[in-house]
Amino acid sequence: MDKGSDPVDAPPVGNPDAAEGAATVVDPRLLIREQGFAGYLTEFKRKISGGDLGSIPVIIGLAIIAIVFQSLNSEFLSAKNISDIAVTMVATGMMAVGIIFVLLLGEIDLSVGSVSGVSGALIAVLSVTQGMNEWLAILVAIVSGAVMGAIHGFFFARIGAPAFAVTLAGLLFWLGFMLQLLGDSGTINLDGEGVVGQLTTYYFTDVAAAYGLAAVAVVGYFAAAFLDTRRREAAGIPSRPIADIAVRTAVLAVFAFAAAYMFNQYRGLPLALVLFLIVLVGTDFLLRRTAYGRKIFALGGSVEASRRAGINVTAIRISVFSIAGTFAAIGGLFWASKIAAANQGSGTGDLLMNVIAAAVIGGTSLFGGRGRTWNALLGVMVIVSIQYGLSLEGIATPIQYMVTGAVLLATVVIDSVTRKTQKTAGRA
Repeated sequence: MDKGSDPVDAPPVGNPDAAEGAATVVDPRLLIREQGFAGYLTEFKRKISGGDLGSIPVIIGLAIIAIVFQSLNSEFLSAKNISDIAVTMVATGMMAVGIIFVLLLGEIDLSVGSVSGVSGALIAVLSVTQGMNEWLAILVAIVSGAVMGAIHGFFFARIGAPAFAVTLAGLLFWLGFMLQLLGDSGTINLDGEGVVGQLTTYYFTDVAAAYGLAAVAVVGYFAAAFLDTRRREAAGIPSRPIADIAVRTAVLAVFAFAAAYMFNQYRGLPLALVLFLIVLVGTDFLLRRTAYGRKIFALGGSVEASRRAGINVTAIRISVFSIAGTFAAIGGLFWASKIAAANQGSGTGDLLMNVIAAAVIGGTSLFGGRGRTWNALLGVMVIVSIQYGLSLEGIATPIQYMVTGAVLLATVVIDSVTRKTQKTAGRA
């Protein structure tokens, strides 16, 4: 019955018993949480048959990477190597978070590498050459990234130019702008003790810091899941059993405290990783718990349907590209911190490909509408782990490129096959 229609005008029901039974039918997927582990096993089988693999392939891939490289070199899972991987992956990971927002629309942004280079150049020029307060210079760099992204979004959303072409032009333009900023010297060294310098060099040496963060993560997850269950129960909606929440919390606790232990065996908890985790939690909340996030997913599913639903498509698209530019700028700050300088090579090389690969390998679909910002963490872990593992074995850079490319191709193939399987199963 359509909303607002008069019940008196409704056609008679030929089989009242059948109609009554139909009214009580509930989508089996909504009962999974109440059925406990048996329900989740059924749902797992349904997802596999429907081609919805989620993060399973990348988690299995990470396990294989760890086993293979550890068997080849016992230093791979050492505290020092794990800490180095954690710090190195943050710059690419930050940029991948922004790319995920764009990919959710089913679009692409090729300019993020150059935007990150401009960010590093701005910090160097403003704080070192011009003597500006470093915090103010950081703000200028980040806001500049947001503006650059918004410009790309304007030409794409308002003018109607293809995102690929617009951001490719942005890649070239901002690269030239970065070179212009750096001047003839081409390199400006940063103060290693400054704010930007310490982004990747500062560690919380007190063992309580790492264990405290692990405890906060575990307690926070349990509290959020428990409160969500209580709200669902109060609303009469199927909810997750307490036993299920307890098991998930226990698994998280094992990984969180194991990571904390490893960090404390070296130099302590890296500041860079803490900031990255804060960003992931915040952006995940933005995408999954706010109306704005739901609009992004809606656009990735169908632009026309979103427009008819009253969503301001132009505004959302411009804002998403602005977000991508913002995180590209933040990633540029971490890269500048990593090399303690801004130079002509900033934002170039394989950075763009690694950023896109991190998002896609982590589980974000190239076709739009599917992904989470946590995919950036999983994807960048795969890429950086492979790079470090091959480096420990003395494998040349060309081979590293080939291996990373093969992993990316395999991920794209899986994504394509998954999408076809979902269409066949009627779930696309």
